[in-house]
Amino acid sequence: MSTKIQRDATRFREIVRGKIRQNLRHYISHGEMIGRKGRDLVSIPVPQLDVPRFRYGDNSTGGVGRGDGEVGQPIGRGQDEEGAGEAGSDPGAHILEVDITLEELAQIMADELQLPRIEPKGNANISQEKYRYDSIRRSGPESLRHFKRTYVQALRRQIATGTYNLRRPRVVPVGEDKRYRAWSTVDEPQANAVIIYMMDVSGSMTDEQKDVVRTEAFWIDTWLRSQYDGVERRYIIHDAAAKEVDEHTFYHTRESGGTRISSAYNVCWDLMQKQFPVSEWNIYCFQFSDGDNWGEDNRESLSLLKEKILPACNLFCYGQVESPYGSGDYIHSLESHFGEDHETLVLSEIANKEAIYDSIKKFLGKGK
Repeated sequence: MSTKIQRDATRFREIVRGKIRQNLRHYISHGEMIGRKGRDLVSIPVPQLDVPRFRYGDNSTGGVGRGDGEVGQPIGRGQDEEGAGEAGSDPGAHILEVDITLEELAQIMADELQLPRIEPKGNANISQEKYRYDSIRRSGPESLRHFKRTYVQALRRQIATGTYNLRRPRVVPVGEDKRYRAWSTVDEPQANAVIIYMMDVSGSMTDEQKDVVRTEAFWIDTWLRSQYDGVERRYIIHDAAAKEVDEHTFYHTRESGGTRISSAYNVCWDLMQKQFPVSEWNIYCFQFSDGDNWGEDNRESLSLLKEKILPACNLFCYGQVESPYGSGDYIHSLESHFGEDHETLVLSEIANKEAIYDSIKKFLGKGK
């Protein structure tokens, strides 16, 4: 029975994954899961999927088991009003919220977007010791006792010695039956990564553009966390001046000043030098802007990017979010200065939420 239940549960999980794959572009574009994300799980509303369940009738309306019946009396649902009303032509809404791990979600995204696995640099070649419970021993602390193995061993002993009673099936482990989990030491590569987000928060970046950034950042986080043991995130906002802030401030601040992109690059470079040295960290930079750079002629920002930041990064992604107020010129300066096929720099124009799907594929498709 338990095997059949497990088989049915596995099949249901596969159905859920299929529905998620089928609607992945919608989930990515609309960011429905961001507010449902926990530490390791995310709750996803899956449409047109209903879990089988028992349905019970209303006991107050008579039926089988409600006393003596009379000849000709129908046996059925009773005289309740369920189902009353006119027939409709539209299908009913069946929406089920299912929990899925972020690791599973990352794998689904990788399969659908055809994302290559990342080859970490830096400390990927340095090993550190980790402990894995991968064997069973006859002795050990009680906190590591393997109850299932202990029970099976006790059952085998009682059957072999003829002390097992089918009418009173009690299994009592003794000292020689006890089994304990044991560990071994293995060397695993240590690969840490930092994601540095930069965003223009001047008046031309509206709440709608920031929501696009927040949605895209959720999926970027999900993928990179599946590739590295440890992922740190840092946030930089800027108008004419730049500063490091927390996540909430990053998405909810709006200023009215001008824009100097080089100020964000200076803070980013300073952060990389002091906290995330290139020899020890895999560094990913994601910059979002509407393309304005009014406070300078781009030479300073392009120089910082070329000479300092790009050589230190695994990947630098610039996403230009379309805004009714922004000029949109900066991406053209990057294209003319670096070309479209730069090894580390990836450029993407994000017109609206529907463009997030293709933007993520472009950003993460190099496997850097």
